[in-house]
Amino acid sequence: MPLALLALAVGAFGIGTTEFVMMGLLPEVANDLGVSIPTAGHLVSAYALGVVIGAPLLAAVTAHLPRRTVLIGLMGLFLAGNALSAFAPDYHWLVAARFLSGLPHGAFFGVGAVVATSMVAPERKARSVSLMFLGLTVANVAGVPVATLLGQHLGWRAAFLGVSAIGLAAMASLALLIPRAEAHAAPAAGLRGELAALRSLPVWLALGTTVAGFGALFAAYSYVTPMLTDSAGYAGADVTLLLALFGVGATVGNLLGGRLADHAMRGTLFGGLVALAVVLALFPLLMSTAWGAALAVTLLGTAAFATGSPLQLMVMEKAAGAPSLASSANQAAFNLANAGGAWIGGLALAAGFGVTSPALAGAALAVLGLGVAGAAHAVDRRRFAAPTGRERVVAGHVPQQAETVRR
Repeated sequence: MPLALLALAVGAFGIGTTEFVMMGLLPEVANDLGVSIPTAGHLVSAYALGVVIGAPLLAAVTAHLPRRTVLIGLMGLFLAGNALSAFAPDYHWLVAARFLSGLPHGAFFGVGAVVATSMVAPERKARSVSLMFLGLTVANVAGVPVATLLGQHLGWRAAFLGVSAIGLAAMASLALLIPRAEAHAAPAAGLRGELAALRSLPVWLALGTTVAGFGALFAAYSYVTPMLTDSAGYAGADVTLLLALFGVGATVGNLLGGRLADHAMRGTLFGGLVALAVVLALFPLLMSTAWGAALAVTLLGTAAFATGSPLQLMVMEKAAGAPSLASSANQAAFNLANAGGAWIGGLALAAGFGVTSPALAGAALAVLGLGVAGAAHAVDRRRFAAPTGRERVVAGHVPQQAETVRR
């Protein structure tokens, strides 16, 4: 594997840290800026909105530029957003800075996945994507806890200064390690080709699989804290350690999914969605004991992130010669899954179905994702199985011409 993947992983580590650190610093931010915690929660939504808008927009705007230049520029925008967050004078400026920080998120992962796969042999594409995503999963194990502790002891602004330093290191790594060929060659497809790829039904089915599949994860994970405390009996102080177990499971699942997908991408995707549905369906049982809850959280991370690389490759495969915009749109789909899954899980809770009911709603979403992935596969089979005019002739549908073709 090329060393340049390390540069992409460093960028992913920074992005993963800034995405989730705000959740652990909401009380400190709310107290310092004089707003309520629910109001401070809008800072999480502002970042997610930036991801959804920025992923396709920035990928489209930069479609004609060399990808190495795009990646460095996106990380520069990330650095600016986090530095502005650290020095935001009031709540409204911080909302704007968080939105700005989210803008490069999806485009970085989308373009980064295209660059990662371009640097390796075809049989290692999934592993290259999983190594880039490794930065994101490790951020949940190490980056977010460390940044949260930094923010709690030195002030929340220190956490964003620390993330800015990671962004600076990522920019330097990208400039040094991404091959020079990526600095001079603009993508052949251009904006028109990238937009044309989004008119494909298989691409939209692949994006739909991402929304449903990762919506299953977030339907349960968004409410995992009350499950751990109210059902499994853990104290609130123990939740941080259990969430670290989720990060460990996600890291293992990401690496395992990348390795397996290089041998059978579709099989790994289908198997991962089935495993995710089973794990979520077992949540009510597993959450009834302390050891079962720890196992459930770990398995949830493993099953969900085993599908990450196959989902990214599936979208890029459907987009064929113009993958950058579709690959970035898939990152927007991940964030739509975050919002949609949390909303559906909340509906199950509000309906009074019990504290573990969001997991059952997630299991249903995983089954839906499996169905959408199956539909995408069926469309592909029909597309490639449909005979061309020449094939129909040779097959004997027009006997007189068929004889001519055989001669």
